[in-house]
Amino acid sequence: MLQAVIFDFDGVIADTEPLHFKAYNRVLKGYGIKIAKKAYYRDYLGYTDHDCFEIIKKSHPDKLGKVSVKTLMQQKSQAYLDLLRDQSCVIPHVAEFLQMLTGSNLTIAICSGGLRNEIETVLLRARLHDFFEVIVTANEVKKGKPDPEGFNLALQLLNSRHQGKSIKASDCVVIEDSHWGIDAAKAAGMHTVAVTNSYAAAELAMAEMVVDNLGQLAIEDLHRLCG
Repeated sequence: MLQAVIFDFDGVIADTEPLHFKAYNRVLKGYGIKIAKKAYYRDYLGYTDHDCFEIIKKSHPDKLGKVSVKTLMQQKSQAYLDLLRDQSCVIPHVAEFLQMLTGSNLTIAICSGGLRNEIETVLLRARLHDFFEVIVTANEVKKGKPDPEGFNLALQLLNSRHQGKSIKASDCVVIEDSHWGIDAAKAAGMHTVAVTNSYAAAELAMAEMVVDNLGQLAIEDLHRLCG
């Protein structure tokens, strides 16, 4: 039975993936490194900043061997927030979709590989923050997607807020934009919907349902997934 909808953030709620790509390259330019757009979407998009920089450091030990991941993350976060300033990046149909879920008395959460301050900056500016009962970010987990830790934690926190009401993994629908997120949600035992904001439908075929945008989803679709 459908009880909760859990959203990824970047690429599902906000069109921030291009900003993350630019922020990475702003930082890496200072070290003589550039990531091609195709490589970013193919190899890096679904990971946390920590995991991305770990991978990049291993690929460029001569240029980044003496630089800590923490330093790179701090530089990238500042670059991202600078790019985000004065931009409205909430994806069309998101606000209406959240209102529809709230009107159906469904519990709503976020499970993202992004950093909390970056996510909350966008949500507060767009006045969407109050829709979400729980927000799980890279700050709260040790393993990012495709590991299911974040989704498991989101479910645990939702149940802790609803004493006497047990929400099972199979009662949750996850909305994602990448195969990393879909794999993580499936590993947590949750149902999956993919939106083609970042990848083509063929690359998201592992999801139970694929749509071009949230405006194509009805409450009945979500109930059927959990039925």
